[in-house]
Amino acid sequence: MLHSYAFSNFQSFLGRAEVDLTLSRKTHLTDWMCEVPTGERVSKVMAVIGPNGGGKTALLKPLAFMGWFVGHSFQQLAHDALIPVAPHAGAANQPSTFECIGDFDGKLWRYELRCTPQRVLHEALYQKRDRFGYVFIRDWDEATNSYVIKQQDFGLAPQEARKVRQNTSLIAWAAQYGVALAQRMAASYIITNVNVLGRMHMDFSLLQTAAEHFSRSPSQQGRMEELLARWDFGLSGVSLRQVPAPAQEEAGRQVWMPFGKHSSATGEFSLPFLLESSGTQSAFVLLSRLLPTLEMGGLAVIDEFENDLHPHMLGAILELFANASTNPLNAQLIFTCHAVEVLNLIHKSQVILVQKDHNCESSACRLDAVTGIRNDDNFYAKYMAGAYGAVPEL
Repeated sequence: MLHSYAFSNFQSFLGRAEVDLTLSRKTHLTDWMCEVPTGERVSKVMAVIGPNGGGKTALLKPLAFMGWFVGHSFQQLAHDALIPVAPHAGAANQPSTFECIGDFDGKLWRYELRCTPQRVLHEALYQKRDRFGYVFIRDWDEATNSYVIKQQDFGLAPQEARKVRQNTSLIAWAAQYGVALAQRMAASYIITNVNVLGRMHMDFSLLQTAAEHFSRSPSQQGRMEELLARWDFGLSGVSLRQVPAPAQEEAGRQVWMPFGKHSSATGEFSLPFLLESSGTQSAFVLLSRLLPTLEMGGLAVIDEFENDLHPHMLGAILELFANASTNPLNAQLIFTCHAVEVLNLIHKSQVILVQKDHNCESSACRLDAVTGIRNDDNFYAKYMAGAYGAVPEL
């Protein structure tokens, strides 16, 4: 599970920002929290709230980036391609930094990265025993125009380590050489709707991708149908069919698409999802991201979680992560939303407030760190009144 992550000089964040999912022993555990094998208490959900343009999406992007960089930078970046990081405009020539801490294989790990778009300057992986000790440390040496790499029980042959590309994670590099730890860490544990440009907006391709996913997972398809029928979208079920690809794509190719099943007084009929409501489409695509996370464990990072959905649906979807029967592996969800009704559902330690100042610098603060906040506060009412900040100035 993810315990925390931090970063600096990335997009609208110039100074260090941290998202901490760990909880004190004084916090009463709810169903959206758990105690992990390494002994810490960790939240399973974290909501990110703030005004438009405040930096909510930018707060999610470092997680999506680190997951991609560790897992896919070797395969998906050409030898001379730039690393897709965007420093703050006020420090465009300075490196960006990233860090995350989490438990994995029953142990606690810390990952560090400092880089520019041109190259990795520092990368390190630490494992906690009595204290954190390095598994590898990789530093760029300007004098020799090469990397200095130290390893302890990582398992990558030194001659292969020295050849690591400047735009590639050493973990992704080592996974290609059969290093067992690297291969496990490079697996996909993060599912997200965020890329370097921001949230992926609803279109034909997202429906197609979600339908293809469900076609390969009958158990998740059944769960998706059950939930969409229960959530009052007017559906009695969902069928998946292969149809000709759009005209601009390869002629003769078949793609998967969803069709909504409906019951009426005159019988049953079906509609292609392109004719269903935007809320129905959004829920279908959202479940294609949440259900794999819930089934396999890991982390879902979702921007504008409630997009096109009624606010009353927030509780029903979050309940999937609270319920042990639907979340047996303690999967986690970090999400942004504008439906501040979520403040009535979760604990004050599970809310991050994000805002941007007049210098175009974003900052983030956990709600329970706000001065003067009380457990018996009406968080929704006080937020709406502007008591916590992170609201638009209109």
